[in-house]
Amino acid sequence: MSRQKFVAEYEINASRKMLFSYLSTPSGLAQWFADDVNIDEDKVYHIQWDGENFKARLVSQRANNHVKFEFIFDDEDDDEDEPAAVELRLEKNEMTNTTFLRVTDTSELDDEEELMDMWESMVGTLKETVGG
Repeated sequence: MSRQKFVAEYEINASRKMLFSYLSTPSGLAQWFADDVNIDEDKVYHIQWDGENFKARLVSQRANNHVKFEFIFDDEDDDEDEPAAVELRLEKNEMTNTTFLRVTDTSELDDEEELMDMWESMVGTLKETVGG
Protein backbone atom coordinates (compact mmCIF):
# COMPACT_ATOMS: atom_id res chain seq x y z
CA MET A 1 0.00 0.00 0.00
CA SER A 2 1.35 3.43 -0.86
CA ARG A 3 1.92 6.09 1.72
CA GLN A 4 -0.03 9.33 1.86
CA LYS A 5 1.34 12.65 3.07
CA PHE A 6 -0.79 14.76 5.38
CA VAL A 7 0.37 18.32 6.15
CA ALA A 8 -1.28 20.74 8.56
CA GLU A 9 -0.32 23.84 10.55
CA TYR A 10 -1.53 24.75 14.00
CA GLU A 11 -1.07 28.07 15.77
CA ILE A 12 0.28 27.69 19.31
CA ASN A 13 0.74 30.59 21.69
CA ALA A 14 4.09 29.55 23.11
CA SER A 15 7.73 30.06 22.24
CA ARG A 16 9.58 27.61 20.01
CA LYS A 17 12.15 27.08 22.77
CA MET A 18 9.46 26.08 25.28
CA LEU A 19 7.59 23.86 22.80
CA PHE A 20 10.65 22.00 21.55
CA SER A 21 10.99 19.71 24.58
CA TYR A 22 7.40 18.55 23.98
CA LEU A 23 8.40 17.48 20.46
CA SER A 24 11.80 15.99 21.12
CA THR A 25 11.82 14.16 24.47
CA PRO A 26 10.01 10.97 25.46
CA SER A 27 8.44 12.63 28.50
CA GLY A 28 7.31 15.62 26.43
CA LEU A 29 5.84 13.43 23.68
CA ALA A 30 4.02 11.27 26.26
CA GLN A 31 2.13 14.34 27.45
CA TRP A 32 0.32 14.91 24.15
CA PHE A 33 1.47 12.71 21.26
CA ALA A 34 1.05 9.19 22.64
CA ASP A 35 -0.07 7.25 25.67
CA ASP A 36 3.54 6.47 26.57
CA VAL A 37 6.97 7.03 25.01
CA ASN A 38 10.30 5.50 26.05
CA ILE A 39 13.71 5.36 24.44
CA ASP A 40 16.05 2.38 24.69
CA GLU A 41 19.84 2.10 24.69
CA ASP A 42 19.84 1.84 20.86
CA LYS A 43 18.02 5.20 20.68
CA VAL A 44 14.84 3.54 19.42
CA TYR A 45 11.68 5.27 20.58
CA HIS A 46 8.96 2.92 21.81
CA ILE A 47 5.64 4.67 21.29
CA GLN A 48 2.34 3.37 22.62
CA TRP A 49 -1.05 4.39 21.22
CA ASP A 50 -4.28 2.72 22.30
CA GLY A 51 -2.49 -0.37 23.58
CA GLU A 52 -0.42 -0.84 20.41
CA ASN A 53 3.35 -0.47 20.43
CA PHE A 54 5.35 1.16 17.65
CA LYS A 55 9.07 1.74 17.18
CA ALA A 56 10.64 4.82 15.63
CA ARG A 57 14.03 6.42 15.12
CA LEU A 58 14.79 10.10 15.41
CA VAL A 59 16.30 10.74 11.96
CA SER A 60 16.49 14.53 11.96
CA GLN A 61 16.58 17.17 14.65
CA ARG A 62 17.45 20.83 14.91
CA ALA A 63 17.13 22.48 18.31
CA ASN A 64 14.04 24.67 18.70
CA ASN A 65 13.15 24.02 15.05
CA HIS A 66 12.13 20.48 14.07
CA VAL A 67 12.22 16.75 14.69
CA LYS A 68 11.52 13.89 12.32
CA PHE A 69 10.75 10.33 13.35
CA GLU A 70 10.73 7.37 10.96
CA PHE A 71 8.75 4.36 12.07
CA ILE A 72 10.31 0.90 12.10
CA PHE A 73 8.19 -2.08 11.12
CA ASP A 74 9.48 -5.65 11.31
CA ASP A 75 7.61 -6.57 8.12
CA GLU A 76 8.57 -3.38 6.25
CA ASP A 77 9.00 -3.67 2.50
CA ASP A 78 12.43 -2.26 1.66
CA ASP A 79 11.14 -1.19 -1.76
CA GLU A 80 8.83 1.39 -0.22
CA ASP A 81 9.64 4.83 -1.68
CA GLU A 82 8.90 6.81 1.44
CA PRO A 83 9.05 5.46 4.99
CA ALA A 84 6.25 6.03 7.47
CA ALA A 85 7.29 9.18 9.29
CA VAL A 86 6.18 12.17 11.31
CA GLU A 87 7.92 15.52 11.08
CA LEU A 88 7.12 18.23 13.62
CA ARG A 89 8.40 21.66 12.62
CA LEU A 90 8.15 24.88 14.61
CA GLU A 91 7.84 28.01 12.50
CA LYS A 92 7.59 31.60 13.63
CA ASN A 93 5.87 34.39 11.76
CA GLU A 94 8.18 37.32 12.43
CA MET A 95 5.55 39.94 11.55
CA THR A 96 2.93 38.66 14.00
CA ASN A 97 5.34 36.95 16.43
CA THR A 98 3.14 33.84 16.18
CA THR A 99 4.42 30.26 16.49
CA PHE A 100 3.04 27.51 14.27
CA LEU A 101 3.48 23.74 14.53
CA ARG A 102 3.70 22.25 11.04
CA VAL A 103 2.91 18.53 11.03
CA THR A 104 3.89 16.29 8.12
CA ASP A 105 2.53 12.77 8.63
CA THR A 106 3.51 10.18 6.02
CA SER A 107 1.50 7.01 6.61
CA GLU A 108 -0.78 4.43 5.05
CA LEU A 109 -3.83 6.19 6.51
CA ASP A 110 -5.59 7.71 3.53
CA ASP A 111 -8.63 9.19 5.25
CA GLU A 112 -7.66 12.87 5.40
CA GLU A 113 -10.62 13.76 7.63
CA GLU A 114 -9.61 11.06 10.14
CA LEU A 115 -6.02 12.31 10.13
CA MET A 116 -7.16 15.91 10.57
CA ASP A 117 -9.36 14.92 13.54
CA MET A 118 -6.55 12.87 15.09
CA TRP A 119 -3.97 15.68 14.79
CA GLU A 120 -6.42 18.37 15.95
CA SER A 121 -7.09 16.28 19.06
CA MET A 122 -3.39 15.70 19.78
CA VAL A 123 -2.41 19.33 19.15
CA GLY A 124 -5.36 20.42 21.28
CA THR A 125 -3.89 18.37 24.12
CA LEU A 126 -0.49 19.98 23.49
CA LYS A 127 -2.05 23.46 23.63
CA GLU A 128 -3.78 22.64 26.92
CA THR A 129 -0.52 21.27 28.33
CA VAL A 130 1.53 24.35 27.44
CA GLY A 131 -1.27 26.84 28.05
CA GLY A 132 -1.16 28.01 24.46
